[in-house]
Amino acid sequence: MPTSDSQVSVSNREELQTPPPSPRSQKRWWLLLMLLVGVGGVGLGRGLTPASQATAPAAAKPQPPRPIETIALTSGTATRSTSMLGQVEASESATVRTRTSGVVQQVLVQPGDRITPGMVVAILDDTDQRLAVAEARARLAQARSELARLEVGTRQEIIAQRQAEVRAAQAREQEAQDNSDRTRSLVNTGALSRRELVEAESRTDAARGERMQAQAELAEATAGPTREEIDAQRANVAAAESALNQAELALQRTRIRAVSSGVIQTRQVSSGDLVESGDEIATKVNGTQLDVFLEVPESLSGSVRAGMPVELTARALPNWRDRTTLTGIVPSADTASRRQRVRVRLSNPPANLLPGMAVQAQLQLPSNTPSFVVPRDALTRRENRWLVFTVADGKARQLEVELVADMGEKMAIANPQLSQGQAIVVRGGDGLQDGAVVKVDS
Repeated sequence: MPTSDSQVSVSNREELQTPPPSPRSQKRWWLLLMLLVGVGGVGLGRGLTPASQATAPAAAKPQPPRPIETIALTSGTATRSTSMLGQVEASESATVRTRTSGVVQQVLVQPGDRITPGMVVAILDDTDQRLAVAEARARLAQARSELARLEVGTRQEIIAQRQAEVRAAQAREQEAQDNSDRTRSLVNTGALSRRELVEAESRTDAARGERMQAQAELAEATAGPTREEIDAQRANVAAAESALNQAELALQRTRIRAVSSGVIQTRQVSSGDLVESGDEIATKVNGTQLDVFLEVPESLSGSVRAGMPVELTARALPNWRDRTTLTGIVPSADTASRRQRVRVRLSNPPANLLPGMAVQAQLQLPSNTPSFVVPRDALTRRENRWLVFTVADGKARQLEVELVADMGEKMAIANPQLSQGQAIVVRGGDGLQDGAVVKVDS
């Protein structure tokens, strides 16, 4: 314990003996501290200054010009595509009909069969027609024989026969006259009655008439036929020939033939049916020529014209596509759909395209808005805006345009600031900004 007390006492004395710092020494300490802080700030400033000086020149270095390709702006006709639906119809439909009456003996076609001109479609029973032909031939032969007789004239043996008939008639007349004279004498004497005389004179008159008839026939035979008789008989021959031709034609018409080529669509008769002249046998359509009728929306009625380009497709024929033009315009609208119909003629349709099939069409309609036609690559779409870039003083100038029509690889655009021949960017426009420095590649 004494040791601890002595140590505390010694320490206290030492603390009491240490003098307090003077104001001058405190000022030196403050100056030293400020000097150290200043040196550190200078060093820190020197350490940071080279990096800032190195970064500044890099930020101020200009970007190289961006390579682009341009084209000269040209005006063109804008077309817009309109979708339409339609249906295939046969351009020519005909009904095969009978031209004579009879019982159907055989039908040689079925729906779907292809027919050619002159091909037999059906056969009718021809019994009645054959009999009519035979009768007409007999009448013609008789008329020709009579005409030949008239043209040759009367034969000599006929003339001799007529002369003999005249002589016989004269003899009978003379006999009757003699008998009448005797009867008159007897009547005058009173031997016979007056009645006997009347009968005798009557027989004389009859004999005289026979003699005159025989003389007329002899004169006719001697003179020959007149020109009028020959002409009349020739007319009879012509009538008989016409009757024979008509009968033969009716016989030919028992074999019903196709007049033109096509495909049988429906058949109306079967074997055993009785048909009259003009009855339907079958209906055929022209398979080599079809029409497509398309319905134009009411808003476009009056805008379509014949000759406008149209592209046709059919769901039933996925590999078929036909680019053609409108053939005709139906000058009225359907009362139910309020749509106008247009016609497209297909001269060489595919074999599998049949009447009644549905067809889709894309009609190209010209636009009335003045526009320029550019490649699709010349347009840039940003935030629902269509942009093109022009070049002026080596810099790209952004210009918003109106899209008039999308024509596939080509686009129709419009803007009052565009002009014919103006250069627009067609390559290198992706990511291009307004005012960017550009270089046009030759």
